[in-house]
Amino acid sequence: MLIGKKLRVLVVDDTIVYRKAVSDILAEFPGVEVVGVAHNGKIAMSKISLLKPDLLTLDIEMPEMNGIEVLSELQSKHPNVGAIMVSTLTTDGGEMTMKALELGAFDFILKPSSTNPAESKKQLKQSLAPIIKEFRSSRNASRLLSNKGRFTKPAATAVKKPLRSLKAKPGSSSPAGKAKASVRKGKSEIVTIGISTGGPNALTQMLPMLPGDLGVPIVIVQHMPPVFTKSLATSLNSKCALTVKEAEDREIIKENTVYIAPGGKQMKLVASADGQNRQIKITNDPPENSCRPSADYLFRSVGDYYVGRTTAVIMTGMGSDGTKGLQVLQKKGATIIAQNEDTCVVFGMPKKPIESGMADVIVPLNNIADEIIKSVR
Repeated sequence: MLIGKKLRVLVVDDTIVYRKAVSDILAEFPGVEVVGVAHNGKIAMSKISLLKPDLLTLDIEMPEMNGIEVLSELQSKHPNVGAIMVSTLTTDGGEMTMKALELGAFDFILKPSSTNPAESKKQLKQSLAPIIKEFRSSRNASRLLSNKGRFTKPAATAVKKPLRSLKAKPGSSSPAGKAKASVRKGKSEIVTIGISTGGPNALTQMLPMLPGDLGVPIVIVQHMPPVFTKSLATSLNSKCALTVKEAEDREIIKENTVYIAPGGKQMKLVASADGQNRQIKITNDPPENSCRPSADYLFRSVGDYYVGRTTAVIMTGMGSDGTKGLQVLQKKGATIIAQNEDTCVVFGMPKKPIESGMADVIVPLNNIADEIIKSVR
């Protein structure tokens, strides 16, 4: 935790415009000192021993030594130095950012799309401010990032199982309406997860621990922009026994499949036209908690259709998205699993659900998969 002393930042970007813009913005933040700049990764690595930064802002695509190569060297030579990636909203940028987050980058921001310098600076400042604040206040960031956030090795993956559409139970073709907190909890038939900062790394560890024959679908909100959620799904699918994909509008949900909400959209569950299945609905509904996708938005819809048969998981992330949705799910008999503080890169999203007593189980990252399995079997 860096509260009480200045956060030392080294700005690394091959474009002079961004080096200056990011440096100027950081200099405006209280408690932050820009200790230097570098125009490629090789020069950045040569400056770290001398300048002793706590954090790098790190462009992903650079000549001589790109951001991914810098992160790899940081892990071996300077494991306690954090990194915030500066990426582009492209497929290549998304794929490289996923690699960076798996390598232990704290978070990422997008290079602004605006050609107006004042507007670009405003976008950069809005993106950087909450991340810098969370990095400074996180008591776990340096410790977790120095080990790529890893607490345990994922279990070996299994053969993916055949899929089948999930039929609605008799009499449950419409939303359940109001349910009392005393709703009896049964075996879960769906898992829903809300996650943000530190999420790609945490999901990369947790999801491969789940068997390919889990027997239920998983629906996830990971706070990310468009394109990046598809890259995340592709990366996770290559590592998991379950099928992992970016969710599509109107697709029927199937067991043994993980659906990740598309960035920049809201995702909820609805009944199919015949009332016999549950399907995904992707919408342009407004952000909630400044988030689109929002965990609250997804959680409420899951509660409508799986009363007493939901496992909800709240994991690492900044902000409080998910808390209100969990309140709804709790009243409808969901089993609520929260990631503990020690293994969260940012203990924002699980904090209130834990402190308010909503969580049925509070466990470290490497135990979440076991708790999910228990709840569905």
